[in-house]
Amino acid sequence: MTEAILATRGLGRRFGGLEAARDVSLELHLGRLHALLGPNGAGKTTVINLLSGDLRATSGTIHHRGRDITRLSPDRRSRIGIGRSYQRTSVFAALTAFENCRLAAQSRLPRPLRLLSDAHASTPTLEAAARALQAVGLPPDDARPASSLSHGEQRQLEIAMVLATDPEVLLLDEPLAGMGPEEAQRIVELLRTLVPGRAILLVEHDMDAVFALADEITVMAGGVVLESGPPDLIRRSPAVQRAYLGDEGWPGAGADR
Repeated sequence: MTEAILATRGLGRRFGGLEAARDVSLELHLGRLHALLGPNGAGKTTVINLLSGDLRATSGTIHHRGRDITRLSPDRRSRIGIGRSYQRTSVFAALTAFENCRLAAQSRLPRPLRLLSDAHASTPTLEAAARALQAVGLPPDDARPASSLSHGEQRQLEIAMVLATDPEVLLLDEPLAGMGPEEAQRIVELLRTLVPGRAILLVEHDMDAVFALADEITVMAGGVVLESGPPDLIRRSPAVQRAYLGDEGWPGAGADR
């Protein structure tokens, strides 16, 4: 396997006396989807927040292509190719899908250009916005405000906004949350198309989606990593089954994937 594009070693975050994440080590590789699982409060979103820079680590390191980025700000991480989505949909409700993506693409411009240029006249920015929408299956010329899109379409738009920043690393926090089966299946198919050429870290509670998509799975509980490995190993892990799923185990744990 090639060298990890994003890697953590002993990563941790403490809030006073609470360790939300402790000694977390994982690697993300281009062309692979790595799922992060665990019950509520396991530390999954804390890890994504640490990787994106929304939280500062209190221990451990984060390296991007071998460079220590542990102290980089979120905007600087975005500019080196690390993009993320959030549990709750975070789009500009009054703007169209295209305008949302245009603003996201504009954020990758050098700071003086972001402040002084006319974004409507920036061909690279406009093209990036259109490509991102086409990649997720949304029409670039839709004149409706984002508030009128369905929940599933808004989640697609949020992913498009991340794609408009041209990331190599995608940190996706529960992109299927609140979706019906048809909408969820569209997002699953979308994620499959995004894996080539990118490294994806996916936090998701939909087990069917995770086992259908993941090349690697890390399971957390109580802020620490219980086990990490390919899906078949995770399915059959007694430690994971006891800590995360109780006596019932994973769906289909006794069957081949």
